[in-house]
Amino acid sequence: MTRNTLFGGAYAIAFFTFLFGPLVIMVITAFNSSRFPRVVPWECFTTGWFGELLGNARLMDGLLNSVIIGLGVVALAVPIGLAGALALSELPAKLRAMLYTVLILPILIPGVVLGISTIVLWGQISRGLGAGALYNGFFLTIVGQITFVSAYAMLVFIARLQRFDATQTEAALDLGATPGQAFRKILLPFMAPAIGSAAFITLLASFENYNTTVFTVLSESTFTTALASKVRHGTDPSLSALAVIIITITLVGALTNEAYQRRKAAQAGGPSARSPLYANPITRALTHPGVVFAILVAVIAGLSYAGSRHDSSVCEAAVLQDKMARQEALRAAQQEKIEAQQAQENTLPKSNSAFGGAFGGLGGSTPAPEPVAPKPASPSAFGGAFGGIAPPQSDD
Repeated sequence: MTRNTLFGGAYAIAFFTFLFGPLVIMVITAFNSSRFPRVVPWECFTTGWFGELLGNARLMDGLLNSVIIGLGVVALAVPIGLAGALALSELPAKLRAMLYTVLILPILIPGVVLGISTIVLWGQISRGLGAGALYNGFFLTIVGQITFVSAYAMLVFIARLQRFDATQTEAALDLGATPGQAFRKILLPFMAPAIGSAAFITLLASFENYNTTVFTVLSESTFTTALASKVRHGTDPSLSALAVIIITITLVGALTNEAYQRRKAAQAGGPSARSPLYANPITRALTHPGVVFAILVAVIAGLSYAGSRHDSSVCEAAVLQDKMARQEALRAAQQEKIEAQQAQENTLPKSNSAFGGAFGGLGGSTPAPEPVAPKPASPSAFGGAFGGIAPPQSDD
């Protein structure tokens, strides 16, 4: 093997480890009974964290709110993005560049600024119109997210429109079709794949947004804000269980889409382009996207049912008992150490120092001072304060 091959292999291993390593770790920690997400030491296999995740009322309420907000964002952002893309395709070059800059600018603005400005603007509007319903967490979040999510949809539509042949619409208009008919029967079917992609992208962008949503949602909570609050107050493997669910949904969608794309490419290429899988009726039926999706769902349902039947209580009780035994052993060792120190201190001679021997009193007891004979009283009127000098005697 050459040096370039070794370097390429090492780079590939490092790249995929960096890319998929955290996902693998999160999948493993989702099935470890430890209260803190960790791979080692392994305690017990359990599926209880999935139940704890589904039993979290705040997360489930936030999930429902995120779905409602996401659907509202998709319903408004996709038409706005499509309108912006169509407008850009019909304008002159100079005006197109100016409008493109204006439409794409919200993506470059920080989400914190968008969230605060949305609250301030619609707060003034609601107070001016006397419409308190406008100052609502759901409404403000949808409006705040549309300001930048619609730009994502517009970029998808612009990329699709670059492949559109405008002569088809012109031909339809020449044959007597109205602009609306030409749009519905020619342009809209051509844009259908882009519409699906834009809807999916805007839904994900709305679902995972935090910077703007945390300001506009007010007293409500979305799945992202509730999840961030849970992480801030302490994490547990239920978040790893959430990662497993997201990874599973992503894999099912990716595999189903791959089966659909391959089947579509084989049908478009004719018999010469079809693989042996599509020549056999049985394998052709098994590779149908619907069948692939059903098989994947059935496998996941079977694994979920088997996992739910697993009882890890005996193993967890044994692990808990082992932890208590180790804690008791550590406590006993600590107690023995303290008793040994106390016994060593008792064997040392005690010091009579007023400071407990802290300043050199460890060498033994300090001998008592010898008695001093009392001094005769001074005849001084000042009690000997000035060296016992007696005042001068008068001649009388």
